[in-house]
Amino acid sequence: MRKFNVTGLCLPEEHYMAKISCKIEQIRHLVDNRSYFTINRARQYGKTTTLVCLEKTLKDDYLVIFISFEGVGDESFESPKAFCQAFIKLIHEALEFTDVPDAYRESCLDSRIITFADLSTHITKMCKGKKVVLIIDEVDKTSNNRVFIHFLGILRDKFLARRNAKDTFHSVILAGVYDIKNIKLKMINEGSYEPASNEHKLYNSPWNIAVSFKVDMSFSPTETAAMLLEYESDHHTGMDITAIAEEICIYTSGYPFLVSRICQCLDEELGKNWTLGGIQQAVKVVLEEKNTLFDDIFKNLEAYSELYQLVYSVLILGEQRNYVIDDPFIELGVTFGFLKNNHGKVAIANKIFEVRMANYYVSKESRSNPDKQITGTLQYDVVQNEQFDMELCLRKFAEHYAELFSEHDTKFFERHGRLLFLSYLKPLINGQGFYHIESQFTDLRRMDIVVDFGQEQFIIELKLWHGEKYKQEAYQQLLGYMASKNAHIGYLLTFDFRKGQNKQLGAEWVSLEGKRIFDVVV
Repeated sequence: MRKFNVTGLCLPEEHYMAKISCKIEQIRHLVDNRSYFTINRARQYGKTTTLVCLEKTLKDDYLVIFISFEGVGDESFESPKAFCQAFIKLIHEALEFTDVPDAYRESCLDSRIITFADLSTHITKMCKGKKVVLIIDEVDKTSNNRVFIHFLGILRDKFLARRNAKDTFHSVILAGVYDIKNIKLKMINEGSYEPASNEHKLYNSPWNIAVSFKVDMSFSPTETAAMLLEYESDHHTGMDITAIAEEICIYTSGYPFLVSRICQCLDEELGKNWTLGGIQQAVKVVLEEKNTLFDDIFKNLEAYSELYQLVYSVLILGEQRNYVIDDPFIELGVTFGFLKNNHGKVAIANKIFEVRMANYYVSKESRSNPDKQITGTLQYDVVQNEQFDMELCLRKFAEHYAELFSEHDTKFFERHGRLLFLSYLKPLINGQGFYHIESQFTDLRRMDIVVDFGQEQFIIELKLWHGEKYKQEAYQQLLGYMASKNAHIGYLLTFDFRKGQNKQLGAEWVSLEGKRIFDVVV
């Protein structure tokens, strides 16, 4: 019986897989056009599975040499000789799984190849009269020193020198997290590469021959539904396949690991509860677990301070940042898989990442400024019979906030007020629910938060006071968002930092257009 897989290579005969034939066709088109390119996507984005599927479609027309740098020791990159010998050994081993004659395979293993000039000549002989496609997976698992950069330069030089003669690789595909043009940034950050004084550390690329790889490797609702259809034919759960696929994609934006993990959780841990409520339970499970994907996110945020501040400003402060791919740290966030282009603005890639990142910043802020945290409200104060009392939650926040605000500087609260609310909210819903920030509705003036607790959903808009006109706009914005969620009750929390003016602090219910809004001003 097949199952959902989130570890390693997915195999059609063993695992439920999204239908990616359209993606394979697009990549095949690049190979047919003799292109050299890099498939750089974040960890656990299905790169290896995609390459294996691609190899199967190519092998009837090409000699495909599929190698991986996974597990190749650093000693293989210590010198040109070490690299050349390691490289041809990998090729020799890969050819064992092809139909080439033994004589050809053995000719590829030559101990006399000790320089890159030797390797260049060897590649010419190996490719002569054949259409050879070279695929290197996990290309950024190397020690990433100058030897590897030199090797890429050899491939580039041979590519530029080729005409119609088959004297080099027909196509070269490099797969990894980092694109080759920003792999130097990784190397410099790890201390394994020292740029020359006249060398730009980010853009001096040995791989400027590569065509852009624009294939969307995330799973669309249609591709996810195709996977669920195969599952349903085996298990007959009666699920609404279209609705389930769309809901999963709302939380994951099609990130392959997250899609598969939610499905796996529903199948194996939640009693095959293939409902919208079941998806919320699965999301909660995923949010509370540790895995290498989340570990990589926070490791990379800590490694790149500029990226850390960029994500903080977009997610927590609500700053609108134009999506400029030439910005190396926006590009890096996209490379790591946790930033995306949302109508020309930088946004977090999916709701699950939003929650984990927000929790991360909340936790760090709580440790950094323990004297500026609101405490005293306990979960049993606002949760009765497994029902969350959001009105009481906001009233208690306003009470504690007033006490805390009088003791500290206004500038801190102007910048961190929303983070303060999230740090107050998190322990109250923890264990039974979660929140996520609607990044598409977030800016310096507003932040929309959706809290899922049990079977209930609460919509909260956080707002900075900018005058009565904007107050009315806030009502309309919240009503519009409530309509999109089919909600009849909403909550508005306004931070008013005016000095020496008649502030109208307090809390009241407001009825507008047949809906109710609990309006709190602090």
